[in-house]
Amino acid sequence: MKAIITNSLPFVFASILFAGPVPADDAKIEDALARDSGSDWTFSVTLRHADTGWDDYADGWRVVTQDGTVLGTRTLFHPHVDEQPFTRSLSGVEIPEATARVFIEARTNADGWGEAQLAVDLPE
Repeated sequence: MKAIITNSLPFVFASILFAGPVPADDAKIEDALARDSGSDWTFSVTLRHADTGWDDYADGWRVVTQDGTVLGTRTLFHPHVDEQPFTRSLSGVEIPEATARVFIEARTNADGWGEAQLAVDLPE
């Protein structure tokens, strides 16, 4: 059996040159606290993300119901490169009656909404 030896350097170079962008990581939802404010709710959510600056940072989170109805969205307007993890709040979230659990979803400006959800059981 003969071994075929080829110069693979051009192939390696072409693979690197034409490779697509490496997807960034989703923001991780580390914690969430829901507080009944009387007629509405306030949520405090802690996120962690390897923010690199304006090109890739956690830029928001939202409160959704089991069926995906968006109840409130917190937009984050700047990177938190040196502040990880970080917590931000959103007040004035109206929760439909008989809703005992909602979910938090996080977004990055590079990849959009992540697939992970954090369930939040609402105190009675």
